[in-house]
Amino acid sequence: MIDDLISMIAPHHCCGCGKTGGLLCDDCKYNIIHEPISSCIVCNRPTNSNCLCNTCEAPFNQAWVVGERNGILQRLIGLYKFERTRSAYKDLGGLLIDILPELPSNCIVIPIPTVSSHIRERGYDHMLLIAKYIANARNLKCRQLIYRQTNTKQRQKGARQRMEQAKRAFGLKSDTDTNAPYLLIDDVYTTGATIKCASQILRKAGVKQVFVAIIARQTLD
Repeated sequence: MIDDLISMIAPHHCCGCGKTGGLLCDDCKYNIIHEPISSCIVCNRPTNSNCLCNTCEAPFNQAWVVGERNGILQRLIGLYKFERTRSAYKDLGGLLIDILPELPSNCIVIPIPTVSSHIRERGYDHMLLIAKYIANARNLKCRQLIYRQTNTKQRQKGARQRMEQAKRAFGLKSDTDTNAPYLLIDDVYTTGATIKCASQILRKAGVKQVFVAIIARQTLD
């Protein structure tokens, strides 16, 4: 409701073309969706079906990524994460909805938990908003099953540091339904440490199917 009122008083401009009316116009959204990533997020080798090849061993069964973190997508993520543009969750969630296939009706959507200090800074849990949006659109359950055990931040950290932090970062809040598939939602895939460790926690709890949906992939500078 508040987002709708704000958009009426001070309408957003498209992150791509500047058109008035929203953060992402239909044309720019089309350009993002129709330039899909066609390489494995683990090894970067070409793959035809999704973003996980047949040879890589990963703790998740399938992965989908909207696109590379550059251009329009980078600007949209930046507004959402760093400039408190809360309404962007609908645009980012919509991009994920468009790339995801039909999921099992008992699939449970789980957001990667956000560091508590970031939630306080933004005034909202950015991944929880997106996860709920996707779950509502697909008529699925959304659960905050994974929680943060630490408040370490991965920005400006190397691959080894990220993995060591991620190994200690997460815990399970409650028992899992081992017969249900789970869809983990995260915003950015860099080294994969976060999504791998979160997936491993579900695997150790007996979950047989873990899916991963990522908004953007970026390389570690």
